[in-house]
Amino acid sequence: MSVTIGSDLSVEVPVIKKKILVVEDEASLLKLQSILLTLRGYNVEGVMDGQAALEAVVTMNPDLILLDIMLPKIDGLEVCRQVKTNVATRHIPIIMLTAKKSKEDLVMGEQAGADMYITKPYKSSMVIETIQSLLS
Repeated sequence: MSVTIGSDLSVEVPVIKKKILVVEDEASLLKLQSILLTLRGYNVEGVMDGQAALEAVVTMNPDLILLDIMLPKIDGLEVCRQVKTNVATRHIPIIMLTAKKSKEDLVMGEQAGADMYITKPYKSSMVIETIQSLLS
């Protein structure tokens, strides 16, 4: 992106893309979410289990996490708890995207520290709006 200063000075300013970690154990959903977010200009890393998610949080330092609940190795609720109780990572917004729809599931997501809880099926436009809202 270039910014013009005065009438004869133009400076190139790098655009810093926000980093999103997508944690989803269904390969097709992970690929779809990654493509949609990449097309919106985000840097995306996808992982398929809770252990890999916790490792990626450390190495990637994401700006936001999209997190499924039902995951192999470590479930999404525990991933959320660990991220939100760590001083170095608790500022990272977490959107839980899940098929679990009961009131108890919603309460468990809130107790784990999720910033937003969206149930499947969902409209991708709603997820994008939520991401934009949490990152602004």
